[in-house]
Amino acid sequence: MSERRRSAAALSSRAHAFSVEALIGSNKKRKLRGWEEKELELSMESLATDGEDPAHCLDMDPDSEASPGSDGEGLAERTSCSFGSPDDLAPGPCEPSPPASMEEIQVELQCADLWKRFHDIGTEMIITKAGRRMFPAMRVKIAGLDPHQQYYIAMDIVPVDNKRYRYVYHSSKWMVAGNADSPVPPRAYIHPDSLASGDTWMRQVVSFDKLKLTNNELDDQGHIILHSMHKYQPRVHVIRKDFSSELSPNKAVPSGEGVKTFSFPETVFTTVTAYQNQQITRLKIDRNPFAKGSGTLAETGLAWRPSWRPMLFGDLP
Repeated sequence: MSERRRSAAALSSRAHAFSVEALIGSNKKRKLRGWEEKELELSMESLATDGEDPAHCLDMDPDSEASPGSDGEGLAERTSCSFGSPDDLAPGPCEPSPPASMEEIQVELQCADLWKRFHDIGTEMIITKAGRRMFPAMRVKIAGLDPHQQYYIAMDIVPVDNKRYRYVYHSSKWMVAGNADSPVPPRAYIHPDSLASGDTWMRQVVSFDKLKLTNNELDDQGHIILHSMHKYQPRVHVIRKDFSSELSPNKAVPSGEGVKTFSFPETVFTTVTAYQNQQITRLKIDRNPFAKGSGTLAETGLAWRPSWRPMLFGDLP
C-alpha cells in the first residue's frame, strides 16, 4: 500500500509539474518576451526623440567590420529605413515619364526612285489660282515615335534660294533670271489625321496627296501659296502635342525641341504655270494615272495646242 501511495504521489507531482508549472513557466516566458520587445520599442522611441547614440541599443561594436564608420552615416540610413515613421515609408508621388526623345524619329520618303527620275530631269510643279495637287505626291513612312505620345504631322514648302528662274529651251536648262519676288504669306498643311498617337502614325504611310499649290496670294482655301518660276523645297514636320500651341495653317511651323523637321533633296521642284521641259511632260503622262488620255491633260496642267490650218468645208458637220 505504501509503495502504491508513493508511486501515486510521484505521478501526481509529475503531472502537476507538466500541467501547472509548465503552463506557468511558458506564460512567464511569454511575458518576458513581451516585456523585452516592449522595452526594445520604448528604447527605439527614445532613440528617435532624444537623439542618443543608437549603437548601444542595437548592440553593435563601433570597431567591428559590420558596424558603420565613426560618422554614423550608414547607421543613420539603416535606422531611418528600418524604424522610420509610416509617413517616411509612404511612397512618393509618381513623377510623369519624360517625353520621348525626338532624335530617334526617322522619316523615309516613299517612291524615292520616281522622285529621283524627275529630279534628274528637273522637277516642275503646276500652280494655278484654284490650286493644283502635286505629282509626285509627298508620301513618307515614319519610325521611332513613342507609341503612346500624341503627334501632329505637318508639311510646308520653303524657297531654296532668293532667285527667280527661266527655262532656256535651246539648252534645256533652268537659268537664273533675277531676284526672287516678294515673300508670300507663310502656310503650313496640317495632315488631316492629326492629332494621332505615334503607334497610329507608324502603322500607315503618311500621304500629302490632298495638298494643293496656288499662286493666288489672297487664297482662303488653305492652299500653299507659291510664286511661279521659283525653286522650292518641301519639308515634313513631326510635332509633339505639348509643343503645338503655335501650330496654325496660316503661320510658319514652330521650331524647338518638340519639333523634328525632315527634307529630301530629290523633292526640290520649280513652279510653273505650264510645263517647260517636254521630258517632264512625257514622264508625268507615263507615271501619273490621272493624266492618261487626252481628256485629262487640262487637269494635269499639260498644255495641248492644235496645229493651225485653214478650215475646209469638209470639216463642217
